[in-house]
Amino acid sequence: MTRVLVTGSAGFIGGYLVEELLDRGLEVVGLDNYSKYGPVERAYDSDPSFQGTTGDATDTTTVYDLLEGCDYLVAGAAKIGGISYFHAYAYDLLAENERIIAASMDAAIRRYQEGSLEKVVVLSSSMVFESATEFPSKEGDELAIPPPHSSYGFQKLATEYFARAAFLQYGLPYTIVRPFNCVGLGERRAQGSAEIASGNVKLAMSHVVPDLVQKVLRDQDPLHILGDGSQVRCYTYGGDIARGIATAMEHPAALNEDFNISTSTSTTVLELAEMIWRKVHGEERPFRYISDEPFDYDVQHRIPETTKANEKLGFVATTGLDEMLDEVIPWIREQIELETI
Repeated sequence: MTRVLVTGSAGFIGGYLVEELLDRGLEVVGLDNYSKYGPVERAYDSDPSFQGTTGDATDTTTVYDLLEGCDYLVAGAAKIGGISYFHAYAYDLLAENERIIAASMDAAIRRYQEGSLEKVVVLSSSMVFESATEFPSKEGDELAIPPPHSSYGFQKLATEYFARAAFLQYGLPYTIVRPFNCVGLGERRAQGSAEIASGNVKLAMSHVVPDLVQKVLRDQDPLHILGDGSQVRCYTYGGDIARGIATAMEHPAALNEDFNISTSTSTTVLELAEMIWRKVHGEERPFRYISDEPFDYDVQHRIPETTKANEKLGFVATTGLDEMLDEVIPWIREQIELETI
């Protein structure tokens, strides 16, 4: 049976990915230090095909030992957050994530040389296209445009260089995947996350969908948004992203390739805000908003070209934003009542 080590398995995308891999009949080893949300319980924790391990992904020996018998490594562990996180932990994001990817690749190279590991899948980010000025951004553009300005975007680009360099020097096969604006369940209040005042509400998650949902559910009126709301994003369901990653991991056409994993549908932040408002308040309450001062790294456009993933992998993100919000809003309402966010 195919066996996969997923680092960062308790994270937002990691949870969706583990579930997807188990549904495909694979054995999964999960590694996480639970530093972001604290201990997290998942429905698959008792699945006999899942082995969860608490450990440090910066430790090469830990990763190497867990790779015993594994066919694939999905290198997903990272310090990650939304835009306020980029600013609050600019150095830590760079330094810690460099240690994580270096340890992961060191361990993977050794296991590949021993003849056991088939490939490493590196989770990058849409932020590698932070400096793009032409859209949609296609695979390869990240090598032609100026490097990202944020330390997070710069480090995510570095993870891609780690993968390509390990192949060039050691022959380690790889696939790079870039999720775009993941939306789903599981984003709680991060431990140590800096609280940001936004009107009468203080937020600690800092991704736009849960932030806006919280503010609307907490009856903020007018609604505070960052900037003028013209920022464009492609909101992609966590389950679709997990399906894309798993497909890229197994598909022969993904060998030594990179893929944008995203919906092709773009939405402005203002359109998103009004969608959430209408779902909570209905049509009878006027939608009102105020523009707050934007952050430095609030990228105006993140729009991917998705043709390559479609043509080579047969992958298409099928879940619409309306459906995502119907799932996310009740969950966040429940978390507010439980005071977990």
